[in-house]
Order: sequence, then structure tokens, then C-alpha cells
Amino acid sequence: MQEFDLLVVGGGPGGYVAAIRAAQRGLSVGVVEKERPGGVCLNWGCIPTKAMLRSAEVYETVQHAAEFGINVENVSVDYDAIRRRKSSVVKGLTDGVAGLLKSNGVTVINGHARFTGPTTVDVYATGDSPLGADGPRYAAEPAGGAPIEQVKARDVIIATGSVPVQLPLPGADLPGVITSDGAFGLEEVPRRIAIIGGSAVGAEWATLFSTLGSEVSIIEMQKTLVPAEDVEVGKALGRSFSKRGIKVLTEATVSRVDESADGLTVTVDGAKPQKIDVDVVLVGVGRKPNTANLDLDKTGVATTERGFITVDDTLRTNVEHVYAIGDVTGKALLAHVASHQGVVAAETIAGHHASIDYDVIPAATFTHPEIASVGLTEAQAKEAGHDVVAAKFPFAALGRAQSYGDTEGFLKIVAGKKYGEVLGVHIIGHSASDLITEGALAMALEATLDELAETIHAHPTLGEIGMEAAMAALGLPVHVAPPKKR
Repeated sequence: MQEFDLLVVGGGPGGYVAAIRAAQRGLSVGVVEKERPGGVCLNWGCIPTKAMLRSAEVYETVQHAAEFGINVENVSVDYDAIRRRKSSVVKGLTDGVAGLLKSNGVTVINGHARFTGPTTVDVYATGDSPLGADGPRYAAEPAGGAPIEQVKARDVIIATGSVPVQLPLPGADLPGVITSDGAFGLEEVPRRIAIIGGSAVGAEWATLFSTLGSEVSIIEMQKTLVPAEDVEVGKALGRSFSKRGIKVLTEATVSRVDESADGLTVTVDGAKPQKIDVDVVLVGVGRKPNTANLDLDKTGVATTERGFITVDDTLRTNVEHVYAIGDVTGKALLAHVASHQGVVAAETIAGHHASIDYDVIPAATFTHPEIASVGLTEAQAKEAGHDVVAAKFPFAALGRAQSYGDTEGFLKIVAGKKYGEVLGVHIIGHSASDLITEGALAMALEATLDELAETIHAHPTLGEIGMEAAMAALGLPVHVAPPKKR
């Protein structure tokens, strides 16, 4: 039996960060991981999708090269090459994480962990992937037989992540009905695809396949796409998608999927009931905790009705010496949140102080145009009782956006009316995922509209948009028309 000060079950963006930080604090650390290090984020989520979206972005840019005075002929998509590049990027990063774990003295045990007590596990060889040899092993069941290793630790961190939700939908088990994991197994760009779910996952795949030439329909039950975002952002994305030829169906649900002579038929219910003929149906309606076959009941940890593990502000569960981080806690299913939770848990176990502020969590969706946000939407701020001032500034009014050739979208800032404290920032437009950092820092430092407006920003940059929006919120815009007087 191997023994450690800390055992981390799961080597994703939460688990490997926790392991490294704990090792830096002098603890002996083991990690049980049944796939390559990096978890869903590096292997099946954040990184591979962004690598493929970058290929789509390059393709789209080249198609419009003549607008920039560059003549390019015979532009085409090599989907095999796109997939190979994606795999190369993933391998480079997962190999990098493995190297970091090794250089920090962390012991990695390959296999599937099953708890035998709160701080003891048996490790089994990993069974077949639910999607075959090329599918995600993070969701695979343990193989039969005796355990290949037994492990004991003083403290344990559960960091097993999440898996896609399967809809209880007639026809959900038909060939051609896939999840976001299954989308990576597609060997060619689908001619026609229906995407069920208009949140980040569905919207990103819609962007990718539409750009590469698919006929895309996206179906969302809420009033706007990306319903967690500010309503103005969701509406703007819907308009943008429609202009790009994506069929956007909001306030609509799918009641069944049937086989047809030419592929699949999706039955859509809503204000305009209809049937859509497609070749592939991608289900992207959410994720659930990845705790199957973990024997979690043997730890005694408390869970919610949806199966997420309950934790306190330091990521402790109700069981002494057992912690949980990342998607499995259901706090915020984002890789960067998992990483920060990993730091907090590791520091706490090592006897140091660390904290996390769930009110200041930036989020990004890598559609075209990109979306990013932090803090409260305008509606949420009003519901919380704030007297609100809100203002938008368009990318079209930025010299850098004009010169770059991408002027779609805006930044919206939400602030308290009396003191000007920043309550939320919401962006749809080029490089939104990078620009949101200023909004997060402003909230973390309790900055005001005046402070943002008075901070000199470099020109010409996209980053000026935060300063310009703050000026607009103060009623003193320079580069857009002043608000009409009532």
C-alpha cells in the first residue's frame, strides 16, 4: 500500500494544480488519473475546441483576405489536418502537465480510483471508453479483477470533474446523436447538424461547424442564446448567428429524434413547431458530476439532490480530511475556478490561508463574436436591490477594431448609481475573453467608474473599450454621441 500526506483523485485543472501546490508546500502527494493529465479541459473541452475554433477562424479570415488587399485562391478545409493539429496541441499541453507533476515530485498512479473509506482507495485498471478506443477515458468504467494498487492518505481531494448530461429523449440512442465528447470523433464536417442547447458548449460547436460549412440549427429552450449572460448579449449573439446563416430557434424544445431515409429528423416544439432533417444531432445541455463507479458512499460525504459534493469556503466536505474541488462541487463548472479551488484546498491542507470569491468569476464563450462576462447582469443587479447605471460602448467606435476589420459587438458595464462601483462587465466582440480580465480586476479591487475612466489606456487598442464604457456610464462619452436628454 502506498501512503501519502495528500491523495488527489483526478488530474484535471483542479487536481493537478492542487497536487503541485501541496507538493510545493512540502507534502508528499499522489494523484490517481485514468487518462492523460489535464482532465476534460485539456483533453476533451477547453483546449481541443479552442484549437479547432482557431482553425475555423483562420479559414474565415482567409476567405475575406481580399478585403485587406490580399489575394488568395483555392481556399479549402482539410478537416483531418484540423484534427491532427488539435491533437498535437493537446499532446503538447498534457505532456507539459505530466512534466510539471514529475518535476514537483508528485506521484501519478494511472487507473480508476474506488474508495474503500474516507481516505483510502483501491486503484483499478481502466476499462473501455464509452465512445470506443478514441473516446474519453475519464468517463470509462474500471476494468474487472483485483486492484492494481492500494493507496492511503492523511487527506484526500476529490477532483473527478463532470460528464455531459444525456437527455431522456426518444431517439437519443440513435447513431448520429452525440454529445460534445462525441463531436471530437466526427471524421468529417457534418453537412447538416442540429445542436440542442444554446449555452457555451452548443454555441461554440455551432460557430465551428457553421464556419467550416455545415448547415447548422441551434435549439434553446430559453428566450435567448447563452441564457446565463446579460440578455442584450444573448440577443446580439442570436442576431450574429442568424446573419452567419445559422438557424436559431429559441423558446423551443426537442421532443424526439427519428431516423429518416436521409439521416435524422428532429422534432422541435415551441411557438413554431417544425421538423428539421439533419445528419448529426449534438446534445449540449449541461453536465453532471463524474462520480459513477467511485464508491463515493464509502467516504460519507454529503451531496446535493443532483449529486454534487457539498463543500465549505475552504473546500472541506462534511467528512474530516476529505475535500472536493472543481466541477464535482457544482459551484461553477469552469476550469479556472477548479484551479483556484485546488490552490485553496491545498493551502488549507498545508496549514496556510487562501480564499475564493465566487462573486468575481470571469467566464468566456469562444463563439464568433466572442463573449465574456464577470459579475452581475443588469437584471441581476436590479433584482439584488441595486440602484443601477448601465452603459454600452460599441467596438465599431474603436480605431483598433476598425483597422483590424472586426467591429461587431459591444462592452456593457453595470455599476451602482450612487458610488459608481463596478457590479458587472459584459462583452460580445473580438478578444472578449482577454478584455474581461480588466473587468474582473476592477471588481476585485472595488474600482469605480471614475477610476476606470481616469486610467489612461493605450491607443489604439481594443482595451480602450472599458474606459470608454465607463465614460459613457458617467454620462461623459467622448467617442460616441452623448445620451439624449429627457
